[in-house]
Formats: sequence, structure tokens, C-alpha cells
Amino acid sequence: MTSVAITVQRGLAGETPRDETFTVPYSEGMSLLDGLIWIRAHADATLAFRYSCINANSCKECVVSIAGKTEYACTARLTSSAVTVRPLGNKNLIRDLVTDTVPPKEKLGAVTG
Repeated sequence: MTSVAITVQRGLAGETPRDETFTVPYSEGMSLLDGLIWIRAHADATLAFRYSCINANSCKECVVSIAGKTEYACTARLTSSAVTVRPLGNKNLIRDLVTDTVPPKEKLGAVTG
């Protein structure tokens, strides 16, 4: 079976990030999201990333940086070449590939009054 190396930036906000590489079974047509789901199911259950493909109203949850370019993990197709994925650089990191994507005006806060 063919495999592909997926390197993922890992770590929590405030920590020095580290890269971790996983070897994932590859078949033509796979998305990066398919690879990330495989990693979490078979290699490292602690890998943090977002996706919400079953609800079109929540789509765009899987946005990440792939080789320095902002893309959706669900539509980015893997090839047999290695790929590096990082969290969005212009958003606050929460953990691994999860960033705070809610615009500042939409955050819930304490009600005063």
C-alpha cells in the first residue's frame, strides 16, 4: 500500500511549537482531512483539529495552512508527496491545528448591567 508523510505542527498556545510527522495510508483522491482523521483514529488520538462536514452551516471549520497557503483541509487533495500542515498564522492558537476563528465582535462575554 502507498503511504504519504503528513507533518503537523503540534503544541499549545504559549509553548514552542514542534513538528510531528505521521505516515498515513494513501489512495488517490484523499483529502488532507481524510489523512488527519486517520491520524487521530490510528496514530495519535490527541491530535487537535476542527471540521464539521455534516453541517453546511458550520463549514469552513477545517481551514489550515498547507505549505504556507490557507486552504480547507477537506478540499486540499493529498498526493504521494509529503505535506506540512500548520495552524493559521494570523489567528490565536488554541492547540495543534485549532485556532480561535471567531471574529472579536462575535465572542460571548459576561452580561453586565
